[in-house]
Amino acid sequence: MASKSYNLDSLFKALADRTRLRLISLIGDSEVCVCFLVEILKTSQPKISRHLAYLRRAQIVAARREGKWMHYRLTEPPDEHAARILREVRASLGEHPEFQRDREKLEKVCCAVQLPVQLRRAPRPIAPAG
Repeated sequence: MASKSYNLDSLFKALADRTRLRLISLIGDSEVCVCFLVEILKTSQPKISRHLAYLRRAQIVAARREGKWMHYRLTEPPDEHAARILREVRASLGEHPEFQRDREKLEKVCCAVQLPVQLRRAPRPIAPAG
């Protein structure tokens, strides 16, 4: 049953920005520290955080603090129609070359033996359990 309080407009507004789509694609099924998102997208931390806040308001991203690090993961919207739309968008993003390149960069950066200086103390992305 659909949640009557969910605003579908907020989902479409959240999905109407290329940077936010890139963030959704990068986070994927993992939990990712904001510092990795900043490194991959080559955008300032405050700007990335504003985009993530937008996604949080649309109830498609959740955050967890660990010390000074913020970790983000995707969540399913409480509305069944919104959840279906997000699943379709994510599937489409997975097939798009630009978003595939972003994911490849994330894998390369987080799995590197020698991380860039700004990421050396950052926690690595956490893959989903199971």
